[in-house]
Parts: sequence; structure tokens; C-alpha cells
Amino acid sequence: MAVSREVESEPRLYGCGRAASAALTHLISVILTAFMAFLSRPGTTWFSWHPFLMTLAFSFFMTQAILLFSPHGSLVRRFSHKAKGRVHWMLQGLGALCAVTGLTAIFYNKGLNGKPHFTSWHGLLGLLTVCVAVAQSLAAVPLIYHSLAKGWSLAKLKRYHAASGLVAYLLGSGSLLLGLCSTWFTASVGEHTWYLAALGPVLSALVIMNQVSKLQRS
Repeated sequence: MAVSREVESEPRLYGCGRAASAALTHLISVILTAFMAFLSRPGTTWFSWHPFLMTLAFSFFMTQAILLFSPHGSLVRRFSHKAKGRVHWMLQGLGALCAVTGLTAIFYNKGLNGKPHFTSWHGLLGLLTVCVAVAQSLAAVPLIYHSLAKGWSLAKLKRYHAASGLVAYLLGSGSLLLGLCSTWFTASVGEHTWYLAALGPVLSALVIMNQVSKLQRS
């Protein structure tokens, strides 16, 4: 397999760097989600579900779904490609479900408080991101049941899916960053904590971009 041969031919230091980057991304996805759960205390208010579920969707589920295919950082490296695809789709589906629920929670909360909807860049980008994430999950069905995509080769479908998935992930990272700029979050944390939290989506996006682009070239 092309990916395996490329991984084997990499200098050891280079491979270790990629493995460390993937491990760091795993860690960021868990820590940022746990931190947001601690900060928002989901269940205390309708609003509390929004930051928690959105972080769970895009920082945890979506990140873990993509890292499944990392030759350096996959937690299920011994699984067959088909099995990885099924787990990937399930994680993406869970992420889309969390995103839709998080969007519903903030929509309902704003309605309760008589506030207008989608008036900020965070709200507009968040709405677009949720729509793209749901569409991406639904569009992946032909990859699992290829008979549904008559006239399309599996290789071409995979390329398009990877490219659109990267766009969805970058939109999610951007939405998270804008969420960290919200009045609620900036009032809840100190300056140093804010910068550390903001580094999370940025570093994860860089690692994911590198992984997807590298696999696309192989």
C-alpha cells in the first residue's frame, strides 16, 4: 500500500514528530472538551448545552473520526480500512447529532430570552458549519453502500469526501474559535487560559490539514 511504503521510508525523527503531533491532537480534543464541560456545566441551563455539545461535536468526535485514518496516530491502526470507515462514519454521525442538538439548545435559549438569532459572525458561521457537517455525514453513505453512487468510482468519491470533510473541519475549528471570543467565554476565563484554549483548535486544524493533504497525495 502506498501510504505504508511512504511511512516506512520516512526518517525516524520525521515519523516521531508526526506521531507526537497526532498524540497532541488526541490530547487537545479530550482536554478542551472536558474543560468546556467543566466551564459550562451542561444541564444547569439551556445555554450550558450549547458550548459543551458544540465542542464535543467538533473538537472531539470530528477530530477523532479523522485521526482514525492517521498512519501515525490512529487508535485503531490494526482495523481494516472498511472497519475504520464504519467507525469514522459513526463518530461523524455522533458529531453531527451533537452539533444539531447544540444548535437547537442555543436557538431555544435565545427564544426564551427574546434575543435575535444569528446576528453575530459566530452564529452565522456556526449555522453554516452545522449544515455542512450534517450534509457531509449524509454524503458519506455512498462510500459505505457504493451501489447508491452509480457512475462514480469509489476513488473519486473518497477524494471528494476527504476534501469536503477538511472544509467542514476547518469551518468547525473557526466556529470554535469565534465561540471562544464570545462574552460568556472571555468573562469566564483569564487571559492566559483563553490563549491556551484558542491554541487547541488552531493546532488541531494544522495537524488535520497536514494529514488529509498528505493522504490525498499518496
